[in-house]
Amino acid sequence: MRTYLLEKSRVVFQADDERNYHIFYQLCAAASLPEFKELALTCAEDFFYTSHGGNTAIEGVDDAEDFEKTRQALTLLGVRESHQISIFKIIASILHLGSVEIQSERDGDSCSIPPQDEHLSNFCRLLGVEHSQMEHWLCHRKLVTTSETYVKTMSLQQVVNARDALAKHIYAQLFSWIVEHINKALHSSLKQHTFIGVLDIYGFETFEINSFEQFCINYANEKLQQQFNSHVFKLEQEEYMKEQIPWTLIDFYDNQPCIDLIEAKLGILDLLDEECKVPKGTDQNWAQKLYERHSNSQHFQKPRMSNTAFIVVHFADKVEYLSDGFLEKNRDTVYEEQINILKASKFSLVADLFHDDKDSVPATNTAKSRSSSKINIRSSRPPLKVSNKEHKKSVGYQFRTSLNLLMETLNATTPHYVRCIKPNDEKLPFHFDPKRAVQQLRACGVLETIRISAAGYPSRWTYHDFFNRYRVLMKKRELANTDKKSICKSVLESLIKDPDKFQFGRTKIFFRAGQVAYLEKLRADKFREATIMIQKTVRGWLQKVKYRRLKAATLTLQRFYRGHLARRLAEHLRRTRAAIVFQKQYRMQRARLAYRRVCWAAVIIQSFTRAMFVRRNYRQVLKEHKATIIQKYARGWMARRHFQQQRDAAIVIQCAFRRLKAKQELKALKIEARSAEHLKRLNVGMENKVVQLQRKIDDQNKEFKTLTEQLSAVTSTHAMEVEKLKRELAHYQQNQEADASLQLQEEVQSLRTELQKAQSERRVLEDAHSRENGELRKRVADLEHENALLKDEKEHLNNQILRQSKAESSQSSVEENLLMKKELEEERSRYQNLVKEYSRLEQRYENLRDEVTIVKQTPGHRKNPSNQSSLESDSNYPSISTSEIGDTEDALQQVEEIGAEKAAMDMTVFLKLQKRVRELEQERKKLQVQLEKEQQDSKKVQMEQQNNGIDVDQDADLAYNSLKRQELESENKKLKNDLNELRKAVADQAMQDNSTPSSPDSYSLLLNQLKLANEELEVRKEEVLILRTQIMNADQRRLAGKHMEPNINARTSWPNSEKHVDQEDAIEAYHGVCQTNSQTEDWGYLNEDGELGLAYQGLKQVARLLEAQLQAQSLEHEEEVERLKAQVEALKEEMDKQQQTFCQTLLLSPEAQVEFGVQQEITRLTNENLDFKELVEKLEKNERKLKKQLKIYMKKVQDLEAAQALAQSDRRHHELTRQVTVQRKEKDFQGMLEYHKEDEALLIRNLVTDLKPQMLSGTVPCLPAYILYMCIRHADYTNDDLKVHSLLSSTINGIKKVLKKHNDDFEMTSFWLSNTCRFLHCLKQYSGDEGFMTQNTPKQNEHCLKNFDLTEYRQVLSDLSIQIYQQLIKIAEGLLQPMIVSAMLENESIQGLSGVRPTGYRKRTSSMVDGENSYCLEAIIRQMNSFHTVMCDQGLDPEIILQVFKQLFYMINAVTLNNLLLRKDACSWSTGMQLRYNISQLEEWLRGKNLHQSGAVQTMEPLIQAAQLLQLKKKTHEDAEAICSLCTSLSTQQIVKILNLYTPLNEFEERVTVSFIRTIQAQLQERNDPQQLLLDSKHMFPVLFPFNPSSLTMDSIHIPACLNLEFLNEV
Repeated sequence: MRTYLLEKSRVVFQADDERNYHIFYQLCAAASLPEFKELALTCAEDFFYTSHGGNTAIEGVDDAEDFEKTRQALTLLGVRESHQISIFKIIASILHLGSVEIQSERDGDSCSIPPQDEHLSNFCRLLGVEHSQMEHWLCHRKLVTTSETYVKTMSLQQVVNARDALAKHIYAQLFSWIVEHINKALHSSLKQHTFIGVLDIYGFETFEINSFEQFCINYANEKLQQQFNSHVFKLEQEEYMKEQIPWTLIDFYDNQPCIDLIEAKLGILDLLDEECKVPKGTDQNWAQKLYERHSNSQHFQKPRMSNTAFIVVHFADKVEYLSDGFLEKNRDTVYEEQINILKASKFSLVADLFHDDKDSVPATNTAKSRSSSKINIRSSRPPLKVSNKEHKKSVGYQFRTSLNLLMETLNATTPHYVRCIKPNDEKLPFHFDPKRAVQQLRACGVLETIRISAAGYPSRWTYHDFFNRYRVLMKKRELANTDKKSICKSVLESLIKDPDKFQFGRTKIFFRAGQVAYLEKLRADKFREATIMIQKTVRGWLQKVKYRRLKAATLTLQRFYRGHLARRLAEHLRRTRAAIVFQKQYRMQRARLAYRRVCWAAVIIQSFTRAMFVRRNYRQVLKEHKATIIQKYARGWMARRHFQQQRDAAIVIQCAFRRLKAKQELKALKIEARSAEHLKRLNVGMENKVVQLQRKIDDQNKEFKTLTEQLSAVTSTHAMEVEKLKRELAHYQQNQEADASLQLQEEVQSLRTELQKAQSERRVLEDAHSRENGELRKRVADLEHENALLKDEKEHLNNQILRQSKAESSQSSVEENLLMKKELEEERSRYQNLVKEYSRLEQRYENLRDEVTIVKQTPGHRKNPSNQSSLESDSNYPSISTSEIGDTEDALQQVEEIGAEKAAMDMTVFLKLQKRVRELEQERKKLQVQLEKEQQDSKKVQMEQQNNGIDVDQDADLAYNSLKRQELESENKKLKNDLNELRKAVADQAMQDNSTPSSPDSYSLLLNQLKLANEELEVRKEEVLILRTQIMNADQRRLAGKHMEPNINARTSWPNSEKHVDQEDAIEAYHGVCQTNSQTEDWGYLNEDGELGLAYQGLKQVARLLEAQLQAQSLEHEEEVERLKAQVEALKEEMDKQQQTFCQTLLLSPEAQVEFGVQQEITRLTNENLDFKELVEKLEKNERKLKKQLKIYMKKVQDLEAAQALAQSDRRHHELTRQVTVQRKEKDFQGMLEYHKEDEALLIRNLVTDLKPQMLSGTVPCLPAYILYMCIRHADYTNDDLKVHSLLSSTINGIKKVLKKHNDDFEMTSFWLSNTCRFLHCLKQYSGDEGFMTQNTPKQNEHCLKNFDLTEYRQVLSDLSIQIYQQLIKIAEGLLQPMIVSAMLENESIQGLSGVRPTGYRKRTSSMVDGENSYCLEAIIRQMNSFHTVMCDQGLDPEIILQVFKQLFYMINAVTLNNLLLRKDACSWSTGMQLRYNISQLEEWLRGKNLHQSGAVQTMEPLIQAAQLLQLKKKTHEDAEAICSLCTSLSTQQIVKILNLYTPLNEFEERVTVSFIRTIQAQLQERNDPQQLLLDSKHMFPVLFPFNPSSLTMDSIHIPACLNLEFLNEV
């Protein structure tokens, strides 16, 4: 969709009985909806822009319903709801802008707007701009000269024109945005070859007063009419010529002179633009120039009665134009100050509309070029040539340019025209005005077209179509001919007698007017006759069908009626039989009920009788049971009383004995306390404690005496009670013996009577038992059925339990996965912290290097050595020779001498070396222990079993020793290679870098580690030699035993001969070793490189060396033991001193203890400072020594660089001369870039070091990364590993230099983060790994690397990306941190809360509230908007953007919460409300930017809970439970701290009580919260760089000329 000739003037002006654009009226009709309340709209009659034309409503049109359709259409096209609301706000603001009241001042040259104008306030609020600035710049304008700037007032008319121009500009920008959004929604990725365009254009206009708008419309219609005439008439005449029909050419009206009058040089539009450029040009002067210039033109006339109007003779009619307002409408001036205000809008959509504002012509060209990417439209006529002078973009110029583009499109396509005729001007239905219709037909040129068509042959048929349509008029004998053309000629000659009425062309038949109608009449007559015959036949057939249908229906009715009678008889018989059955059943039921009633009465009588007997028996049994219980409790009471008496007596005896023992011990302690030995052991300060203890003992003695007296009194009373109870018990027993005999006789008689009753009742119970037994059997059957049901239910529950257990197991697996993810995050965080620490050390190293460079540049005497040694490689022989030791020492000395010049030590190689040294040390110890053990065992076995040795064991020993030897040799080679790489890296860095000293600590550490590695390597060599010597001796003894003494089975002593190894395993291991080395005979392969002879020759030297080393180690061990003993003695003395000091401290007062502790700490710190000073002096000496060495070797480095530069220049000259002679054929671009090695520095400088992100604003994002990969791909293609290594190293170093230089530039850091990540993705995508190639196209798979595996460089680039990401976060935090406290806690986002201040609020200075350091929340949002825009424009991965904002939101949360925890004045209800509002605004911003999935909201959870805590009720126990359940992200200390700091707002609110805080602490005891009160604002989440492949292919990327990379050649 494209926009041509947008009628912006309709926004501010409408003719009578016309409306503005429909969206304004639709929005006013929907103003009552809840979501549009903030638009402050009323009916359309209340606004100036919608009521200018008079009537605001159209009959039969419902604006509210149309508005709903408009919203549905926008939603269907992908416009989000937020964008729709923003669009409606902008449209409503245009209506409010048109209704702003402007008052003219008395002088007439200035005007003003009332301060309380609601429309202006609504306009500013809807667009998010400053009210005061808009009110000022609507009435003023700025004049800028070369030296000064003036602010000038404007008259009322100028202000109205400026306001209307601003309204039109806003509408045009919004219209363009909607069109662009619709084009994006309708965009298709498929390639389009053709298109169908629909152009809606306004028609010819003429009113009583015609102004600039009617002039532009009629000018457009003149151009379109010219194109229509040339197209239609030319096609008509070309048709006749092509068909070879005799034809006389007809001239038609050409309106080119009228168009030239308007648009030619010094035409109406040119004169209008020229008058607009005149400082004081007026409409009258312009009209006079028109009269003078065009008075002789046929299409221009001057009215008789007016000097300000002019007449243009158009193709349709004469139109008189009034020149008033032409200049101002042509200028259509929109002042820059008003646009700048709109650019600063706080709404992103409004700001975006005007930030990318460009002239209409470039926008149109852009739209055209964008569309032409799919369809190439080429004009058939050359476009209008534009003058070389720069045009001021007036409305006329823009209109003419857009019209020319439209004409080019029409000329390049095949147009078809639909002429719309307006039936009447009153808009009445079913009413046609002939005069008005004829006038419109004449204006559209339709009559001229009809005239040409009538003069020729308007009707035409192709031979094929004519034959198919009129074949009904032909006869059978004519159809027999196969030539359709001859058939058509014969038919026409027979039907039309006049030969002038038709003509035969090459492919068509042409007819005069009316002939086709005559043929149609003949064809219709023929069809009519055939139709009558068909109707006659069909009607007869239909009557026959009707008769047959009636006959079949009659037979069906008879059959159904007879069936109905039969069914009625059968129903009667069935009812009679059913009545008899009902009677029988009823009588039976009545007799059964009578019987059951009698039976039921008998059963009730029996049950009541039996119940009476059972109750009697139950009462008797109950009485006996109660008597038994009384006896039981009486006997139990007597037994317990006896036990208590004995227990009390025992307790009294124990107490007396213990008291005696306690007195004895107390007496002994008192005597010991008075002794001299005890006083010596105690300090003087313990006297007070002794006195206190003595007093406490006296008090306890007194208390003990009182308790003893009370105990004796209780004991005496207890004894008296016991005697009394004994007497009562004896009296009770005497009375009981006298009455016992009488009671027994009575009981015997009563038992006999009861026995007789029991026998009678037994018989009754047996009968009842037999009956109940049957009932119980039935009950058992029911219970068994219920048991089966319960079993089924149990199985069902078991199945449910199994499913639940499976679900729980899956849940546990999910929890394990979460735990593993957490551990992975922690590991990633630790790794990134190490990377951060490494970058910090690297920065420190860079600083020291800069410092040394500065020192070097200072004038002074330099001393150059005459001879300097270079690094040499290790010996290839593993023997310990003096030359090799000398080489190693020379290498170490060389490293020490050039240590200040090494730049970036390869830490990975060194760490590998160190790790392998540790592993080999452990292996050596194990082997040594095992060797000693095996030697001891072998000696024992030789003495016990001298005659039982076998060769298989010897083979096993040989296999085991060979395996150990090979393992040691491989480790030895690995160590040697790593050491060579380390030396080479150190030497290369020293030769390449110019005076780059590192820190003394890290350098000395590396030197020490290197020395240790050399020592370990030498020890490994010695062990290998010893093992080889033992193997050779054993082999010789074995051979001697086989060949010379076969009968003697003496066993050879091997280091591992006595190891319990299975015979088969040992033989298999030995043969496996032999096969691996491709040797079949004994140990001959040991001497394959001559090392065995060297081992024999150096055996004595090795023995001496081992003895010397053993002695040195023993001496070192003794010295170490003595040193450790001295340290132990010193520590003991220091411990004794500390104990003495501690004892002395206990005797002092608390104040003296504190003072004494401070003195001790000062003494300790002083000693430490002295130690540190000595260390610093040593380091300074070492630094001075390194600086001297640096100066010495600088000369050598400079000479070497000069020699390399000379060699490179010679080589480059040679390459250039050689390239001239090579002729290359032109081939397709393969996505590779070739460069010379000497151009590498220039490539890095132009592409990395000196590159600005603004230079690549209009190109493909991450273009440098693609260019670098294409260069690396060419180096891979040529298999040049040095070139790959050099380019990658130079790129990484260049990026580090740029980031160091711009360490506070967010845009630059973001630019290189996106490029580094894209470069890393390219290395993965084109690495050849199948895991990274799943989304590649076949073309992209062709661009993969073929020769090199850059996995290690991918790790380096990943680490570099982490460093850049951390620097980006640091810069963003530095920009945001000054704003956070002021915006989140101090700024008043919610109006009215400032008056509600807590009591005791500290008043802050104006510098913090209203000064320069005051920020609002909008400032933070604007800053984050700028961050987001920069990262999106530079093509940074969306996943990284999400992590950036998650980190920033965590920093906002931490800083805000820490300030809240440290400020009492901020802990109030109003602050909580303010925080919740600010957090909601930040969340809304995240949702608006589609960043809510980043987890940023979760990082704000502690701050959200703190804000809720400030607003919750804090009194009851339920409130405490609610706080504990809500504040899960806050620690216990933080919750308690906020509650302690909480300050009431007024006198009606209370502080948080101490009891409530203790309740909170008690409920939160189970939490395992960290003891840290404040959050770590410097904490950084681990960053993750997910793989994001690119859809671009390398051959589709073009290098812009602004990069100055002409030396790169496309391959």
